[in-house]
Amino acid sequence: MDEFMKAAIEEAKKGLSEGGIPIGAVLVRGGQIIGRGHNRRVQNDDPLMHAEIDCIKNAGRIGRYSGCTLYSTLMPCYLCAGAVVQFNIPKVVTGESENFTGAKEFLKEHGVEVVDLDLPECKKMLLDFIEEKPELWNEDIGVL
Repeated sequence: MDEFMKAAIEEAKKGLSEGGIPIGAVLVRGGQIIGRGHNRRVQNDDPLMHAEIDCIKNAGRIGRYSGCTLYSTLMPCYLCAGAVVQFNIPKVVTGESENFTGAKEFLKEHGVEVVDLDLPECKKMLLDFIEEKPELWNEDIGVL
């Protein structure tokens, strides 16, 4: 596993330790992490503060995103995939898409390269959370 996915997993664990949903993301450009984030919906009482959105927000105004790769522990949902498409981020690397299939086809249809690493650590972390707090998870994905 590369250092960038490890950093995204660290973000997911940080979110979990704060009482939130264990999803993390990092934005990489030129071999450097320029943004980090994790799902903060619970912590900030903000339904839009998904990990990828938090990550892009924390990267700040960087101008062009064309040389960036977004790493996320989970396949992005349509909200986050929309941000990827909007900012022309050309590549997304995910830890898994088994617990949530996300918007993989949407991303691909918009020219984004999607790499799903199918990592057991990412799958187990989220599955454990879903089993422990199904209501919170269902609220996060909008199926209450």
